[in-house]
Amino acid sequence: MTIAGLLRPTVARSRLTLPEQLRRTLTWDRGKEMAEHVRFTVDTGVQVYFCEPRSPWQRATSENTNGLLRHYFPKGTNLSVHDQAHLDAVARQLNGRPRQTLGWMKPSEALAAAVAMTA
Repeated sequence: MTIAGLLRPTVARSRLTLPEQLRRTLTWDRGKEMAEHVRFTVDTGVQVYFCEPRSPWQRATSENTNGLLRHYFPKGTNLSVHDQAHLDAVARQLNGRPRQTLGWMKPSEALAAAVAMTA
């Protein structure tokens, strides 16, 4: 199975953990992992948007997060050797780290604030 074939159902399931107001759209960096974006949209009703090529300013947070992830998983790391508990622990650490782009809030705090505004 392709990476896109594995990612599509995983993202479709994961989005259900978000409040409904926050799962209407998905913005993705360009990459082969979202090759099944049309099927994802048909299956979920979630519209997928992509950053424009050669426009890194449109994905600054994504690029920064990728850099932070490299501390845990160097480029070329086979993520399939890590269990979900370990991946979740890394996500918790990154979501608990203050970010300048969020006014030094933690991503978890920014998400909680966004959810509170949509309720």
